[in-house]
Amino acid sequence: MYSEDYDGANAQERLGEDVWSKPVRAGKRTYFFDVKATKGNDYYLTITESKRKVDASGHFTYDKHKIFLYKEDFDKFSEGLQEVLEYIRTQCLGSQDSSSGETFTDVEFEEL
Repeated sequence: MYSEDYDGANAQERLGEDVWSKPVRAGKRTYFFDVKATKGNDYYLTITESKRKVDASGHFTYDKHKIFLYKEDFDKFSEGLQEVLEYIRTQCLGSQDSSSGETFTDVEFEEL
């Protein structure tokens, strides 16, 4: 995985061909799950968080953060994500009042 600030990340993204995309709106943020293919037809995933902000002049701008996830990391990433989500569900959410009005969507990594 690489962050967008990594020098080679933007060059790597330009080489990638868009294969499939799934935007997910979540409150003030939108997450984009983009499947891309390299020239060698290897698939990778970019995950972008985009948050709309208002600048000093009143114009809208977007603050974006991106990570690149390559196929050799899919299994470890998925295992880690599932473990963290399970921890949050059992240790943190289990003790909250269910009347808070917040809902969570259960998304399996394989669905991305």
